[in-house]
Amino acid sequence: MLKLGFWVGFIIVSVPIFVGYFYQNFDPFTHRSCLLILLYCCIVALTVISMGFCGIFGSLPLYMRSRKRTASGEVVVVKEAADPETSNNNGATASSFKKHRRDSCVNAAAGNGSTAENGDKSGIRGGKGDRSDSRVVGSSTSTMALGNSNHAEIDEDLHSRQLAVYGRETMRRLFASNILVSGMQGLGAEIAKNLILAGVKSVTLHDEGAVELWDLSSNFVFSESDVGKNRALASVQKLQELNNAVIISTLTTKLTKEQLSDFQAVVFTDISFEKAIEFNDYCHKHQPPISFIKAEVRGLFGSIFCDFGPEFTVVDVDGEDPHTGIIASISNDNPALVSCVDDERLEFQDGDLVVFSEVHGMTELNDGKPRKIKNAKPYSFTLEEDTTQFGTYIKGGIVTQVKQPKVLNFKPLRDAIKDPGDFLLSDFSKFDRPPLLHLAFQALDKFVSDLGRFPVAGSEEDANKLISIAGNMNESLGDGRLEDINPKLLRHFAFGSRAVLNPMAAMFGGIVGQEVVKACSGKFHPVFQSLPTEPVDPSDFRPLNSRYDAQISVFGSKLQKKLEDAKAFIVGSGALGCEFQKNIALMGVSCGNQGKLTITDDDVIEKSNLSRQFLFRDWNIGQAKSTVAASAAASINPCLKIEALQNRVGPETENVFDDTFWENLTVVINALDNVNARLYVDQRCLYFQKPLLESGTLGAKCNTQMVIPHLTENYGASRDPPEKQAPMCTVHSFPHNIDHCLTWARSEFEGLLEKTPAEVNAYLSNPVEYKTAQRTAGDAQARDNLERILECLEKEKCVTFQDCISWARLRFEDYFVNRVKQLIYTFPEDAATSTGAPFWSAPKRFPHPLQFSTADPSHLQFVMAASILRAETFGIQIPDWVKHPQMLADAVDKVTVPDFQPKKDAKIVTDEKATTLSTASIDDAAVINELIFKLELCTKNLPQGFKMKPIQFEKDDDTNYHMDLIAGLANMRARNYSIPEVDKLKAKFIAGRIIPAIATSTAMATGLVCLELYKALDGGHKVEDYRNTFANLALPLFSMAEPVPPKVIKHGGMSWTVWDRWILRDNPTLRELIKWLKDKGLNAYSISYGSCLLYNSMFPRHRERMDKKVVDLAREVAKAELPPNRKHLDVVVACEDDDDNDVDIPQVSIYFS
Repeated sequence: MLKLGFWVGFIIVSVPIFVGYFYQNFDPFTHRSCLLILLYCCIVALTVISMGFCGIFGSLPLYMRSRKRTASGEVVVVKEAADPETSNNNGATASSFKKHRRDSCVNAAAGNGSTAENGDKSGIRGGKGDRSDSRVVGSSTSTMALGNSNHAEIDEDLHSRQLAVYGRETMRRLFASNILVSGMQGLGAEIAKNLILAGVKSVTLHDEGAVELWDLSSNFVFSESDVGKNRALASVQKLQELNNAVIISTLTTKLTKEQLSDFQAVVFTDISFEKAIEFNDYCHKHQPPISFIKAEVRGLFGSIFCDFGPEFTVVDVDGEDPHTGIIASISNDNPALVSCVDDERLEFQDGDLVVFSEVHGMTELNDGKPRKIKNAKPYSFTLEEDTTQFGTYIKGGIVTQVKQPKVLNFKPLRDAIKDPGDFLLSDFSKFDRPPLLHLAFQALDKFVSDLGRFPVAGSEEDANKLISIAGNMNESLGDGRLEDINPKLLRHFAFGSRAVLNPMAAMFGGIVGQEVVKACSGKFHPVFQSLPTEPVDPSDFRPLNSRYDAQISVFGSKLQKKLEDAKAFIVGSGALGCEFQKNIALMGVSCGNQGKLTITDDDVIEKSNLSRQFLFRDWNIGQAKSTVAASAAASINPCLKIEALQNRVGPETENVFDDTFWENLTVVINALDNVNARLYVDQRCLYFQKPLLESGTLGAKCNTQMVIPHLTENYGASRDPPEKQAPMCTVHSFPHNIDHCLTWARSEFEGLLEKTPAEVNAYLSNPVEYKTAQRTAGDAQARDNLERILECLEKEKCVTFQDCISWARLRFEDYFVNRVKQLIYTFPEDAATSTGAPFWSAPKRFPHPLQFSTADPSHLQFVMAASILRAETFGIQIPDWVKHPQMLADAVDKVTVPDFQPKKDAKIVTDEKATTLSTASIDDAAVINELIFKLELCTKNLPQGFKMKPIQFEKDDDTNYHMDLIAGLANMRARNYSIPEVDKLKAKFIAGRIIPAIATSTAMATGLVCLELYKALDGGHKVEDYRNTFANLALPLFSMAEPVPPKVIKHGGMSWTVWDRWILRDNPTLRELIKWLKDKGLNAYSISYGSCLLYNSMFPRHRERMDKKVVDLAREVAKAELPPNRKHLDVVVACEDDDDNDVDIPQVSIYFS
């Protein structure tokens, strides 16, 4: 850049001289004039250089450059520093840059070769004041964060799942937060990854150490080529690729406490207690306080300490939506009894504050004042208020919980070490562990302080020294000392104390990442104040000279060999799948000569995936998930033997995932997002007796379940109750919340724009076959199909865009005016039920028709979205003027809207058990014939080859007007019924059935599963060794429990479970099968294959089949088509004992080849 400045100066000086010399021969310039011009140009040139004008020119291309990053790793040094203080100990030159603005500069990117590996500061982070900063800028991978630190515009396509968890306000706070992560071993990298995916303003990485081979089993950003480089600098490039909107920078020298003032939260993963206390005291006393987190992972042990200041306000304790109830009655008592409708159970608790609205009669409660409740029951509660002087309750009313902020008083680390208070237990079977681990971490700190190193793995001498230190510390505690310091546990702790295991790093990275989000936003309840985790017994082996040394130091080389030779199958390559593949690559699973990892996913990458599925980049959008993820996982560990497939796992792909495939597997890991797929994989694992590691997330919640052959019950053994569905009549005529409105809107969208055009095309493609099918059906559904087709092609046919506007305007009138007028005509406000009760009683809400107005933007928005989508289905060109409000309003004003005439015989479904709005009629057949006749006449007027374009709902494209129409439909309907409306984003969450998801809970779930993976692959463990987990990072809550064992069935000295499968080989006959069972004391009276009966003792003719092969019977009787790759078939046998008692036996597999 400095050279560029000199060249600019040279040009500015030289050009006028040559120009002046040229003009001497033509114009009356004098030599004096030329000298004056030369002097002027010299002054300008020197000014340019001194002001660093070249720096501005040099940065302009970066500001103009696309924010999309390439995969290139090219790196250039911006400016060499001559000051020897900025050079590292090896003499490498550090780059520096003068910071003038906090939020408008490119960030660092680690590079190869001659780039700086150390220095005072690399990159730019949001801080205070000017400072000479060191940065390395990627020439083709640089990014920038422009504008103010509030990041007012949230990319909803990218962060939609995260927005569903946090909301806009929390996201804005995150976007303005500057975070320091100190210690870039595995835990630091996981924390940084989660924060960068969350979208904080800046992350500064601090580490003074260099990458070692030891680090490669825990840190996914390091490769063998990074060994010897500074950890922070080696991490920047790959972490930056996760989110270009986050400023990532580095610090590579010792931190001072004053530097901490630049951050809202600081996280330390590798720091002594002495230094931690110094930094924590500074953060605790700082105004405003700086949130301080100390976290560390030592082998299979870990700890977290949080201090968010003397007074930290949690604005939302659990992140759940406020609970509500629909009021049925309120008594005039002291205290008052409030009863609610039994539509849904109330979720209130004693002491909650609530507000009332829409109460008729007792209007005094509608003042918006929070009121405390007690005696909360499923459908009622008591109000701590005297209502004897209030008006008499008439009807209506909504009661809503008021969420109260909570103030937490954190104590600093120096006090917490002496008096840690209550530990947050995760496993109640080991309630005595937290105090012991608290002591163990202090003893380890003293060991490292005294000897300047960690205990050597496998060294009994070092282990005994640590035990001695812990014993002395314990004795000094006086009355607070522990009765037993458990030397065996401390020995294991010592052996693995230097190791950072990837699953532990992933789990703790999720927890700590969420704690930082809480610190920056006040959303969710933080860990208060420390959390230990529990170990499993490691093997006593020393590490080898390999990338898995840290893991070997904990488990030994024999288990490492088992990991490497494992044949694993990961089903799904989304958020969970990406994390699993990263973890497995780092752990060395399927990295040996005998190992193989198979992954499959039939989905492609979308923009919304990028905020959680961290193996994907923006340039991967549209590519197959499994292929991209496999490539990324292989780059983490080149030894990984991985095969990527794009097949859905199900009955239709059993030719791909055949018997041989399942039989050869060692373990299966589910990374799925739907229950049906999970149940299918569970059945396959049950059948082939393979361990299945199951997990799932929902917002800040996650759960894991271990399914181990013969030890635990299978996944499908227990299921959640189905979600309660609103009755059809409620959705279509009597909605009382926005969910009902959005469900109706989604249904109407699909009916108008997808199903009806698809029906039209089905008819036009083969009219004869279609008409025959409808005549054969002859029911209300066939009649409805034909009516919709005829209406679309005749009455509502669109030829011009003005026709589409007319259609949209008349749809508005039909939906929000005419239907409502018909409803209140049929059921007036004073209508009564057959029992004499008011018809419009809770939860029903009395509706009011809307009055269309072009002056209402929401009305015009509805017409615009509806007309554009209608034009798409008819292939009509969409004019630009439709997006101009006045021009659109003028077009709408041209539409003639007929007056409404109520129907006296209109039938409106009110039965909550009804499953369809269509009513059958004895005249259906005649009506269908008449409709077909009209349709035949109508289609004669259609252009040759006419086809419609069905529109499939796509929620994640904000430019397609799908959500505009659905939000418009729902909000207009909500307005009819006086239901609070929602914005388009909230509508997208509900109508799009978006599952809330964040990276932190995903990371924690996969970390927990991979800890169990060690046990599953090691083998020989008891059921009590495994753990199922439920966690809620919002509260926080961590609950671990032993898996439930399978149900055991016993008979005649035998016992079996759902895991057992009885196998007969050598292609037996039916007689041989029955005799084989008889020898077990079981009398078979019925044998079936699929839904076909092969044998039943009640049918005499079935005895003729006794000497036939079972497989031949399946082919002849059941018409079974057995593919060539199948070696067996399964039959279900009903048996009874000699006392005629039915005995439930396992499935019987007949091997015929």
